[in-house]
Amino acid sequence: MTVKEDKNKIESGLYIVSTPIGNLKDITLRAIDILKKSNLILCEDTRVSKKLLSFYEIKTKIISNHKFNEKSNLQKVLNILKDDQIVSVISDAGTPAISDPGRLLISSCIKEKISIFPVPGPSAILASLSVSGFSDQFYFHGFLPDKLNSIKKDFDFFKNINTSIVFFISARKLFKIFEVLKEYFADREILISREITKMHETFYRGRVSEIDNFNFNPKGEVTIVISEKKDQNNKQNLSESDKKRIEKLIINKSIKDIVRIISQEKNISKSKIYNYCLKVKNEK
Repeated sequence: MTVKEDKNKIESGLYIVSTPIGNLKDITLRAIDILKKSNLILCEDTRVSKKLLSFYEIKTKIISNHKFNEKSNLQKVLNILKDDQIVSVISDAGTPAISDPGRLLISSCIKEKISIFPVPGPSAILASLSVSGFSDQFYFHGFLPDKLNSIKKDFDFFKNINTSIVFFISARKLFKIFEVLKEYFADREILISREITKMHETFYRGRVSEIDNFNFNPKGEVTIVISEKKDQNNKQNLSESDKKRIEKLIINKSIKDIVRIISQEKNISKSKIYNYCLKVKNEK
């Protein structure tokens, strides 16, 4: 007599399960199956996760596991996993441990030789990149720091990376760094993805130097994609006459207008024009 293997059975261990970033229908069949068969689900905010679990009639026990309690939860969860049970980790949206809690538990499972399984799914990073039209080589930074000096330090590093650059920031904070974005990335293009996959999903596209023109809704979290560097090999430098002209124009024109005027007339990098305008303005 041969015993048939139960194809519905899943291995015990830790499952890192991606969940929808907005639209509840953006979840894989495998993710639903694993969440239903788990002995325990760790989530960031039980109120948020209950909406998803209720939608798919998943009745597995859940406990909160966020940055403030993941250390105190750790040993209890490891004991459950050592007892050959199935534990799933989900975040409020997207993939756990990517700018979300989860890394501490994963690192501990690696040390304890507990099996870890990824369950891929929605990602704000890849969703934004896929519609950007920019290079598919990219650098992902996560959330920008709060302090402006720290942001400038990060941007000083970003500006030398010749790939697409992706980071997260709240829409409210984005308004506060418009000038800094232009200072470092005036020549590049930008995609601002807001409320991805939700009812009010919006994409803002254009040059970083023209970001002030966006009719932007300051609500929600956004994903920013900045394009790769444009070819600067054939760009000219500012001549002395160009600099003198800028010094005259800045008396009664905005920096944005000066950048547009000079760059249309001459093959000069917009960032060079912008930075010289800033220098002149600061010296006045």
